[in-house]
Amino acid sequence: MGEAPLVAGVELGGTKCICILARGPDDIEDRVQLPTTRPEETLSAIEAVLDRWSGFSALGIASFGPVSIDHASPLYGHITSTPKPGWAGQDVAARLKRHAGVPTGFHTDVVGAALAEARWGAAKGLADIAYATVGTGIGVGLIAGGKPVDGLTHSELGHLRPVRMPGDDWVGNCPYHGACLEGLAAGPAIAARTGIPGDKLAADDPAWDLIAHALGQLLHSLVLTGVPRRIVMGGGVMVGTDHLFPRVRAAMAKSLAGYVALPEVGDPETYVVPPALGGNAGPLGAIVLGAQALGAQLQTSFTTG
Repeated sequence: MGEAPLVAGVELGGTKCICILARGPDDIEDRVQLPTTRPEETLSAIEAVLDRWSGFSALGIASFGPVSIDHASPLYGHITSTPKPGWAGQDVAARLKRHAGVPTGFHTDVVGAALAEARWGAAKGLADIAYATVGTGIGVGLIAGGKPVDGLTHSELGHLRPVRMPGDDWVGNCPYHGACLEGLAAGPAIAARTGIPGDKLAADDPAWDLIAHALGQLLHSLVLTGVPRRIVMGGGVMVGTDHLFPRVRAAMAKSLAGYVALPEVGDPETYVVPPALGGNAGPLGAIVLGAQALGAQLQTSFTTG
């Protein structure tokens, strides 16, 4: 087998952007972190990083959303209805593709992370997985048969409305849906409910049971819809909060009540796992997206040339 292509990857997050030049997790030539500020300032800074690099044959972009991923749409590659000031309507993919001049792949940051964890990380070798991030927001990347599960756009599973714990009538803090999953269990929701950021909230605070219950409902939905072979959970709320994983696994098992009688699902400790790639899951996902775009172009050239 030949050497993997050198790819430039961009994980465009809501608060920071990571640019990476790599062939894979064991062959990273450079990694640059930038703050995500106003669009022109941020995109110009990314372009300056790309200008410093040479020899890459593709570019991948894993972006915060919502984004348009429909290649037939004139809005493909745009960030769409984000509340982040100035970013709604930004044509991120076309701009960076023009600047780099190489085949470019584009998708959400969670789908990118899912692809990376399936290729190199905690779900290595599995073609059907889910990657759920629980941080500033909640998002899920679903992969089936090695490809993202897409339709008119990407999924927004963080905005499902969960079954509530008895007696929990807190209104939630999602500006669209109130007590959806994101409005109950994302980082800002934890701080709004308790008055304390999640990383400073005591492990025995009763609010964690409410958070775990909501996240268990998310996993319940994933098992019954995407039927992933493994669920990887990352993001700032999950990673580093060791006591939360056992609670979330237990909440999932209790909610499913034995309905899905598969040995994989029946062993929550190996079925619901943290990411193996850590903070590089998203950036390495961009590398996968770029490599896929390069492969698609080469295949098109081969069949039409």
